Amino acid sequence: MGSHSSMNKKNLQLSLLKWYQRHQRRLPWRETDNPYDIWISEVMLQQTQVKTVLKYYPAFIKKFPDIKLLANAPLEEVLKSWELMGYYARARNLHRAAQVVTEKYQGKLPESYEKLRRLPGIGAYIAAAISSIAFDLPYPVLDGNVRRVMSRLFAIDTPTNLNEFHEKCERRLSQIFDRENPGNFNQAMMELGATICVPKMPVCSDCPVQKHCMAYAKGKQQAYPVKVQKKPVPEYQIALGVLLKKDRLLITRRKPEGLLGGLWELPGGKLHSNEMPPEACVREIKEEVNLEVELGEFLTRIKHAYTHFKIVVNVYSCKLRVGKIRLKGPVDYRWIKSSELDQYPFPAANHKIFRSLKTKLDFFKKF
Repeated sequence: MGSHSSMNKKNLQLSLLKWYQRHQRRLPWRETDNPYDIWISEVMLQQTQVKTVLKYYPAFIKKFPDIKLLANAPLEEVLKSWELMGYYARARNLHRAAQVVTEKYQGKLPESYEKLRRLPGIGAYIAAAISSIAFDLPYPVLDGNVRRVMSRLFAIDTPTNLNEFHEKCERRLSQIFDRENPGNFNQAMMELGATICVPKMPVCSDCPVQKHCMAYAKGKQQAYPVKVQKKPVPEYQIALGVLLKKDRLLITRRKPEGLLGGLWELPGGKLHSNEMPPEACVREIKEEVNLEVELGEFLTRIKHAYTHFKIVVNVYSCKLRVGKIRLKGPVDYRWIKSSELDQYPFPAANHKIFRSLKTKLDFFKKF
């Protein structure tokens, strides 16, 4: 493939676009040219699989059909609609960005890549996606799928975690990018990576650009992208308490920024080194909410994985001994009835706990 002749490039673009028109999956965000809807879908798709997004996207758009309504909704409501999709900073940034767009641009997404980039939560990838798909501007998209396609198409030997890999992808992509059909070209590249040029077993026999592909020509599709050995993922032990007062459960709210920001959870936290879970549970509750509790029985243990670490959560029933709530860490607390559980956004790990406790504690029956 060496130096790309213009014929070669045109040929590649045409094959790709023709394939995309024929084989693209029917997805709700592809049936609209509303920039807001496209923005929401891109934010959801950034770290979540299509099949999961399909469950959340229609309901979210129905609840918040435009930017102004999203901007004026309480954050808690937005987080509740995002619940269990994870990476909650996306929802917080979306909410903040909607407020900025309402104040600065009369509730309409700006048509400029630079202005989009300045909005909270909109990086190069989402700005390029919105610019090309909604506004037909010539910005190439480089997401995980496109990187994989590019690494095979050009047999890029640089490991994916180096800046140099990103730069090579960008340079090569600008050589084959279709400036006349930017939105369709970007979506076709992403679709190719999602459905044909997949990580483990690429379906090369169905690939519209197979004859342009250097990895295929070498018979080395599996060797790309070149991965680097990952460090083992650390695992943390956590202890949480189910603290009931009459028929009410204590929940606390995390501060708005950081991992799981703004969500509610059971009180507790990470074990210190050489500490056992029961001691940690009592200590954490004292530190976080200033209550002295007596430990009851061990209730359940669940495991949960995040992107860069795993947690093992030990859950205990607790009885209140003394104390008046003073918060140190959490920013809010509630004593809630079991009927109110589903009004609050909780992290996925807490949902696993509630499901597990369904069989053990009447309080969680309806969960």
